[in-house]
Amino acid sequence: MIHWKEEIVIEKNIEKVWSLFLDKNIKKIMPKVEEHILIDKKENEVGAKHQQKYREGKRVETYIVDTLAYEDLEDKKLKKINFILGKAFEITFSFTLLKIDETHTKLIYEGQNKGVNFVGRAMLKLGSEKSNNIVVKEFLQKVDQEAHLV
Repeated sequence: MIHWKEEIVIEKNIEKVWSLFLDKNIKKIMPKVEEHILIDKKENEVGAKHQQKYREGKRVETYIVDTLAYEDLEDKKLKKINFILGKAFEITFSFTLLKIDETHTKLIYEGQNKGVNFVGRAMLKLGSEKSNNIVVKEFLQKVDQEAHLV
């Protein structure tokens, strides 16, 4: 199992940063997501389900994303999601935004990736935690970059 928790301070208002996590903007911060369609409940509700298509090279994976937690308060925003990728990995992660002041927001990105079968567990053992950390840091940089465009 791989765990991560990284944070970054973004020089932008919390509402502007939070807008990047709305369904209509998700592809801006997750460019490999080709499709993100709400199929149950509302996007801002616990229990919401989305069908997502994700491209990795020439392969496209389709899976259901479940919203496990959702908060939209003035000084704190939270979205926690879970999905099973390729019948091999169960991935859970959350985005927490904390208002520092009117022009600064702390983004905490944490999660875990665990193998759900022998193949998934073996692939995680063979993969490097270093490459996972690079992906996490690249994601935070992408959110920071896009936040300055909104």
